[in-house]
Amino acid sequence: MTAMTTCLDRPGLLPRLCSHHVSRARLVEPLLASTARVKLLCAPAGSGKSALLTECLLRAPTPCRVYWLPLAGESLSVADFRQRLAYVLGLATSDELALLEHLARLRTPTWLFIDDYCRFSHPELDRLLDRLLALTNPVLSWWLGSRRRPSCNWPRLLLDDEVYECNGPALAFTESDVEQLLGHVEPSQAASLAKRVVQRSGGWGAGVRIALLEGCPWSAGQDRQGRSTTLLDYLQHELFNTLPPELVEAWQVLAHLPRFNAGLCEHLFGAGEGAGWLQALQEMGCFIEPWEDSAEWFRVFVPLARAMRDEQGTVGRSWHRRACQWFCAEEDWQGAFEQALLAEEFEVAVSLLQHFNFEHLFRRENVRLLLSLHERQGQELTLGSPQLVGLITAALLFAGRFDQAALCIEQMARFAPQPTAASQRQLLARWQAQQGWLLHLQGRMPAARGHFVEALAELAAEAWPARLLCLSGLTQQALLNAELDAAQALNREALCLARAQGSLLFEGLLELDHAQLLEHRGAPRRAESLLADIHELLSRQADRPTPLLGRIALRRGRLALWQGQDGVAAEFFQSGLQDCLHSQDKRALYGFLGQAQVAANQRDYAHAFDRLREAERLMQQRQIPDTVYRSALLQISGHFWLQQGRPELVHEALTRVLRHYRGPHARQAPPATVELLARVEYLLIIAETQLQLTQTPLEQLKALLDHAQQHGMLALETELQLAICEVADIVGETGLATSALQAGLALVRRCHLQQALNELRLRQPTLLGRLGVDDEPAALLDASPLSGRELEVLRLIAQGNSNQQIAEQLFISLHTVKTHARRIHSKLGVERRTQAVATAKKLGLIAQG
Repeated sequence: MTAMTTCLDRPGLLPRLCSHHVSRARLVEPLLASTARVKLLCAPAGSGKSALLTECLLRAPTPCRVYWLPLAGESLSVADFRQRLAYVLGLATSDELALLEHLARLRTPTWLFIDDYCRFSHPELDRLLDRLLALTNPVLSWWLGSRRRPSCNWPRLLLDDEVYECNGPALAFTESDVEQLLGHVEPSQAASLAKRVVQRSGGWGAGVRIALLEGCPWSAGQDRQGRSTTLLDYLQHELFNTLPPELVEAWQVLAHLPRFNAGLCEHLFGAGEGAGWLQALQEMGCFIEPWEDSAEWFRVFVPLARAMRDEQGTVGRSWHRRACQWFCAEEDWQGAFEQALLAEEFEVAVSLLQHFNFEHLFRRENVRLLLSLHERQGQELTLGSPQLVGLITAALLFAGRFDQAALCIEQMARFAPQPTAASQRQLLARWQAQQGWLLHLQGRMPAARGHFVEALAELAAEAWPARLLCLSGLTQQALLNAELDAAQALNREALCLARAQGSLLFEGLLELDHAQLLEHRGAPRRAESLLADIHELLSRQADRPTPLLGRIALRRGRLALWQGQDGVAAEFFQSGLQDCLHSQDKRALYGFLGQAQVAANQRDYAHAFDRLREAERLMQQRQIPDTVYRSALLQISGHFWLQQGRPELVHEALTRVLRHYRGPHARQAPPATVELLARVEYLLIIAETQLQLTQTPLEQLKALLDHAQQHGMLALETELQLAICEVADIVGETGLATSALQAGLALVRRCHLQQALNELRLRQPTLLGRLGVDDEPAALLDASPLSGRELEVLRLIAQGNSNQQIAEQLFISLHTVKTHARRIHSKLGVERRTQAVATAKKLGLIAQG
């Protein structure tokens, strides 16, 4: 309920704002500026509807008359509603005709607020409201707050542009909103705390306030929120007390299900009732939202679902068993497997895995679920067939648990010999494919390559997933050996096979290899376009491929970083890191490394090294071998130490790294770090030059440069030219320093590799100026984050063209125009077309005017 008070310049009792109210101009200003006759705020309880309406009321212009009708969600009769409305308007009669005539005769601008309209389906009352809203008096504006959308003629109002609507997601608190509530917190901590508050509460207003009242017990980074008495009490009063008992039970059951639809509700709650109950919960604004933008599947609002799952004893295992039965009947093996685990029916869960293949590993959180099942039940249950061994092995390799994976692969021997020689050869080939990947990830290249090649020679056509994995492994090895043409040929062969099989998921995996190849060749924009396209296709899939999308986001973050787009990179690193952490992916390491580099670009080395320590802590907690992360951490640390003027640390650390990758027992670099060794080598040369520990630094760098040029490694060539410039300047060869700098800048412009220049500037802040080069990035290269086609689209947007007009002028599809628009918004960090145009003009990407 909104508190009421008298207002000196307004008649009657009007609402007041609470002491902790946060003004949100991004919501208030559009509402006040809208010329629509009806403003509808439709969202669940606690979304801030009343506060937003109150703020708009208090900002009504002086000649405007305002009326406030609080209904508290009650299911009033039509007569009672008319009586209350007449009382607020100061009328002696509540007859409908008299009400309509009075409202039609108004000549003074009037705002009529209805707060918390009837929460239950009420056709007669809705019809009365529809007749009231149909009045076309231009001086009368309706402001309506409701948990449900009344059954009025909204299509007509929408077509006539007479309604402005805000829903739950639009009303959600942002991080900047929450920061305004954290005036008592140190500014350096407010941003990170606000981010955690929004992540845990989903931006739901009541959830934000409850989190702050309870002191954010999870703000230190704990995974579980724990029991929130305040939140549960709030749900009891605002939700459960307003529902009949059968709907309360249904809601509590649904809160424990990852997803549900009308068919599942019919199975759970009874034919003829379940779908109706679901519809009733939706209509009453009971926090039922679409599941991943689906039109048929739903879920309970995640923060509330999490709270109910943390509350012990609310739902029994029998509900999950019944849900599992329904998913099995629908042959939805993913849903059945999840429900079997929730029901603790582990034998059933294992039996359902017969319907899984390698692609299932990259769906949702299946890696985590498989690993948990394997740890809890042991090999007797989870390794009962070659197919199960393959699934568990792949999950262990994905998570970086190489020792356990090796033990799992050994279990394949239990299934030999096979009944026929042909099936025996297939069993051996599958073993070789898995063994090859284990050796590849352990850095044992020659042995891994032998297994990949031999497996490819034997694997049958129906074993195409194993063939694709072997081709991907060989592609990565070719990249590590700087054999770019061979890598391209292998990657193309694999992509053709994946597309022939119609496997979009495998295509996404292989496009990651392709993007790495393009990055190697100095084409980050092409790589980004490639990954943006495959990300869009994968995002449309019903079962979200969370692990793969996480890896794609991390690679896009790296590409954005190298192009000088730190803001875009930070968003990709954050989203990719969250997905990888959720999926138990060892590649989460590169999310932390990316965040560290973004921080270092701002000279925030305290935060940068904190990110590196967090990465190391995670790797150790998950018992991931040193070979996966140690060298990558030290190489990035080397960059930071040189920027801080600490070459002695670089020399000590990177000398150890190189010893690991040289000699008779040398290992290959981790597959995700294609240019790791070359970067370690040139950083070490720079450090040794500064420490005067080398006599021939330029000769060593030129040898690395020659190798990069011979193999078409343009990204590495760029870094090496700038490193030669730096070293030549240190040893006093100014002419060589200048020529190397010019060569490096040419590559920076050509390949859009702003990060290489940023790192040189961070290491040697005065070098560019001393060599006569303007130190402004915009003067050195085209720093535009947009591709040529995106700039074309943006220019046409700036001219006022619609998406359809742009499609016709550029001879592309409407869908492609929308895709370009989404990328433009993402790269410029905006949400609307007008913001994109304004930002682009500010950056000089399009002409003013």
